Amino acid sequence: MADPATSAQRSAWWVRLLAALPWWVMNPLADLLAWLAWRVVRVEQRSLRENLSASYPTLTEPQLQRLMRDYYRNFSQVLVEVIRSVNLSEQELRERVTLEHFEPVRSLLAAGSPVLLVAAHQCNWEWMLLGLSLELGHPLEAAYKPLVDGWAQREMLKARSRFGARLVPAQELLAHILRGGRTPRAIAMVADQEPRTSERRHWLRFMNRDTAFFMGAEEITRVTKFPAFFIGLRRTRRGHYAMSATPLYQPGEKLNTGALTERYARLVEAQIEASPADWPWSHKRWKLKKSLYA
Repeated sequence: MADPATSAQRSAWWVRLLAALPWWVMNPLADLLAWLAWRVVRVEQRSLRENLSASYPTLTEPQLQRLMRDYYRNFSQVLVEVIRSVNLSEQELRERVTLEHFEPVRSLLAAGSPVLLVAAHQCNWEWMLLGLSLELGHPLEAAYKPLVDGWAQREMLKARSRFGARLVPAQELLAHILRGGRTPRAIAMVADQEPRTSERRHWLRFMNRDTAFFMGAEEITRVTKFPAFFIGLRRTRRGHYAMSATPLYQPGEKLNTGALTERYARLVEAQIEASPADWPWSHKRWKLKKSLYA
């Protein structure tokens, strides 16, 4: 195993070299990576097939094959876009990531209220963070899961904070929010991961399967009473995306336990149904199994 100190000091010259390539080179590179992942290496193909088949049991084999191919194509495109994040200019980011229906979010921030922004792993969620950092006009704090490799952690934090976002370890997020009080800022989190390390989870039917969800966003709104929005992301064309904000919770609402998580899950589900190939199906999202007593 590599020494963490040595790993943290490794040069990222090759990342910066790739990031400097023009799009007319990077797009074909994405196509090549997609073909290799789909036809040669067959990256996580068993998990991909199992998850898609369970969520879409009526798909014919040709339809399933087409969806798997599109998944690899989109994932590879996102990979080269994330590499490009290293030197993406403000102008280029604004051209490639636009915000729609964000007036309620901006109005609350302008009025001095913090807001919680809850998203999912749809399309290029890394550019979503950069776009929010650049366009909201107020401080942005975002939760992240620390990485084991010191070099990868350093490069990830550097890329994600390029336009001013403050990164907070997910396990410290609530305490960090409470320390900040009611200072107007946006707090962003991605909440569709499987809660393997947390006992606070909520089970519901999601994509045709029993699925465990984090309760983090719900717990934060319960404690802080901050207004919350679901941030949707859709691909408008290759290398271009549009974000939208949908109300998730408004202060004063009386919600039963699990209700906000259910709202979030339904919005994520609708987003996936609109573009299934843009969600990370190859991840082991359903490793947890629901107990008879859950």
